[in-house]
Amino acid sequence: MKKKINLALQVLPQADNTDTYDLVDCAIAEIQASGLKYKVCPFETVIEGEYDEVMALVKRVHKVLEKNGTKKLMTYIKIQTVFQEDVTIEDKMHKYES
Repeated sequence: MKKKINLALQVLPQADNTDTYDLVDCAIAEIQASGLKYKVCPFETVIEGEYDEVMALVKRVHKVLEKNGTKKLMTYIKIQTVFQEDVTIEDKMHKYES
């Protein structure tokens, strides 16, 4: 049985004549369209899903950024896995949600 992981994704795209925040918005739109659970934070977006589907999403984010003019891209990824059970965003955030 495949368990859910959390992956924190931060992209720092650079392009000629395109604002970095506009490119980050393209990345977030791709994440939103994925159907996976996610939480946008100031420095990164946390995504919840099975390992293979989350990693496939990271690849799609890279492709959409290139398609939208990104010339250089730094990507930072953090992954939390618990092999015996799902890792959920709520486990970490429930006490901070209002």
